[in-house]
Amino acid sequence: MGIITDVVLPLSLAFIMFSLGLALKSSDFTRVIKQPKDFLIGAFSQIIILPLVALIIVILWPLSPELAVGVMLIAAAPGGATSNIITSFAKGDVALSVSLTAIISLLCVITIPIIVLFSLNILMDTSTAKSISIGDIAIKMFLIVTVPVIIGMLFRKFLSSISISFEPLAKKISAVLFVLVLLGAIVAEKDNVVSYFAQAGLVTLVLNLLMMFIAFYIGKLFASGISQQKTITVECGLQNGTLAIVVATTLFDGGLYLIPAATYSLIMFFTSLIYVYFARQNN
Repeated sequence: MGIITDVVLPLSLAFIMFSLGLALKSSDFTRVIKQPKDFLIGAFSQIIILPLVALIIVILWPLSPELAVGVMLIAAAPGGATSNIITSFAKGDVALSVSLTAIISLLCVITIPIIVLFSLNILMDTSTAKSISIGDIAIKMFLIVTVPVIIGMLFRKFLSSISISFEPLAKKISAVLFVLVLLGAIVAEKDNVVSYFAQAGLVTLVLNLLMMFIAFYIGKLFASGISQQKTITVECGLQNGTLAIVVATTLFDGGLYLIPAATYSLIMFFTSLIYVYFARQNN
């Protein structure tokens, strides 16, 4: 397992983030400055409200401290690149989805270390929290998230014809890598997987449904229109499970910590596709 956790998982995540950067254009960032309202609503919902909802759930829910921290890890993760595709299926604002995914993925170098340390201090004993350095987490996040995104953007800018032709293949490779990472996480804990799903499956389902419900009504109250409301709902429901699994594996050697990320990653696709069905019916 050493080479898988130390090399394969981080490289898989790095390629997924590289493919995200490959699809980004300068307009994905300047759009936020020109039309900040919907972005700020989506970002606030994902960066602040989602972890807060997760924290309330794990405090009230009878979970082991490791599983509780694992739930906070998936809540701290940014939206996955798949959210852009699901947003398109739901007839949402794809441009807004891309901007949210891109910028929150870059911001997670700051947000994930803060949420992880905060969660450890509340949910675990103080010795566990003291053994984790916020600087170490930030550096690791920067290397496997920010750097690949920037490299992908540079490829897009300076080798545009090659990057544009490679982008569809990169997205397919990313999807395969995501599935492999998810399966790898499950196989690594295969002896306990039924027990873990019994412990974490329901709580991650509740988090997913509750957050999509909250995001739906936040979008309904404050977003510019129906398509923006759909985007905010999808972005708050689909998290970067690969990133959460890599963080859990890197910081805590997996175990119970990565189970919520694995269960959430499976659940979120079913719930998002159900949402897409109803969103298209009531467009």
